[in-house]
Amino acid sequence: MHICFVEDTHLHGGTQIWVSEAVRDFLGKGHEVTLLTPAGGFNATDGARTGARVVTYDFDDVVAQDPRHQQIWTDALAGADVAVCTVHPPRLGFNCSRFAATCIDEAGSPTVLQPKTGTIVPDYLRDFYAPPEPIRYQVISITDFTRQYLLDTYRVPAERVSLVYQGTDVARFTPDAVRANQARQRYPVPPDAFPVLGNVGSFEHRKGQVGLLEAVAAARDRLPHVHLVLVGDGPDEQMLRAKVAELGLGAHVTFFPFTREPVHVFEVIDVLVLASLHKEGLPNVLLEALSMGVPVVSSRLAGTPEVVLDGETGLLVEPGDLDQLATAIERLGTDRDMCQRMGAAGRELMLTDFDKQRQFDSFLAHFSSHAADR
Repeated sequence: MHICFVEDTHLHGGTQIWVSEAVRDFLGKGHEVTLLTPAGGFNATDGARTGARVVTYDFDDVVAQDPRHQQIWTDALAGADVAVCTVHPPRLGFNCSRFAATCIDEAGSPTVLQPKTGTIVPDYLRDFYAPPEPIRYQVISITDFTRQYLLDTYRVPAERVSLVYQGTDVARFTPDAVRANQARQRYPVPPDAFPVLGNVGSFEHRKGQVGLLEAVAAARDRLPHVHLVLVGDGPDEQMLRAKVAELGLGAHVTFFPFTREPVHVFEVIDVLVLASLHKEGLPNVLLEALSMGVPVVSSRLAGTPEVVLDGETGLLVEPGDLDQLATAIERLGTDRDMCQRMGAAGRELMLTDFDKQRQFDSFLAHFSSHAADR
């Protein structure tokens, strides 16, 4: 089977890392893989190391949808049985899944377009998921919340929407005593710190780190040794550093750079906190933390309640509610037994239902059942 991934971004977030891992897995199982992605981006650079066919284009110029770029996309898509396109935000009238649909249609290709999404953004168009062109398509939702939204709001026919959870690498994200010692060297925190909170991801407004800092400040009276580890990069980093100083949290917050090995972070922290305000699907970081036996405090968004089972594997709070966020942090920070129980339950859930190796096979079975007839 020939699978083409369309990843229209330079970013290096959870989705892009999943694509990178899927490319390696599918190649290792003998499938042909093409990666269509902007030049100079994370997936283009990483894909060049995999043996996949990498086709690149200019991220800014492609919005013109001119004949040159249409030919680049058409050539990349033409040989594929399925084209898996992560649905990304439109820009200047261009959207990647729409453009892919146009290229497939005008070339008369049998390639089956499979828009893939876990995030619902209200101002996205139905066409991003269900193209108007008379081509074969099948939408992949990685959360049941999103699947139901596609059915109820966009009225995509039920037979056109499939739920396939992405899963996580449970074998890799397993606590290890030797690695834990190394992790404490990489991510030093005060020796008496508890709870050690972790936030892993882009430093940007939608991730809610400003509110998280304010919640930590509010919880500080009851948790005098609370410590927050912020791991990532992004446009808000300097603003967040200034906010730490403004709140007097210098002794309670440590910044660390983006890493492709977050497993070390999870060896150090007691609780993962996802304080996002909007635009989440089912973040990989939640699955990874739960696989490591780390309980989670998370905003109740999209698919997060499908793995953060409130009171069982973690605690859910309403997005932007700083009182709820501070209270949840305090609950776990004052009850070590609760942390351990929730961590164990999260680990069991990942072992049972979210093992990435089994999920890669599920994706391949899905692709095969909806592949082009060649």
